[in-house]
Amino acid sequence: MMKNLFRTIACIFFLAIGNAQAEVVISDAWVRANAPGQSVGAAYMTLKSPQDSNLFHVESPAAGSVEIHSMSVTNGVMKMRALETLPLQAGKPEKLAPGGFHLMLFDLKKPLKAGEQATFTLSFKDKTGKITHQDVVLPIQEAN
Repeated sequence: MMKNLFRTIACIFFLAIGNAQAEVVISDAWVRANAPGQSVGAAYMTLKSPQDSNLFHVESPAAGSVEIHSMSVTNGVMKMRALETLPLQAGKPEKLAPGGFHLMLFDLKKPLKAGEQATFTLSFKDKTGKITHQDVVLPIQEAN
């Protein structure tokens, strides 16, 4: 009986470790406040995955849709492109910030006001095809 109990505890322990390792660490997260009447917004954060994976989908009740974007400036011309996925290398922080990668919010339900919060669900897929979803609440603030 003790042997079965030990096995059960060991299984729970290893499952807990596996689930903890699968979670992407989200830090420095914020949403840019916008002016009334604007129907788009942007969100920023740093993502650090414990394993190679991809951010492939983002949702927010604050917006009709959310897209993963890259932004670059070449010869004085700004280019913004929607990405299907954002690759995350194991242990390497990927910064989403103004002027680079970011989340673009379309068809906002209401203005994004400083001092409020917005909820997002980020969906990740690892190299084995396992999909995980993480909910995060971001503060809305004025641009730094």
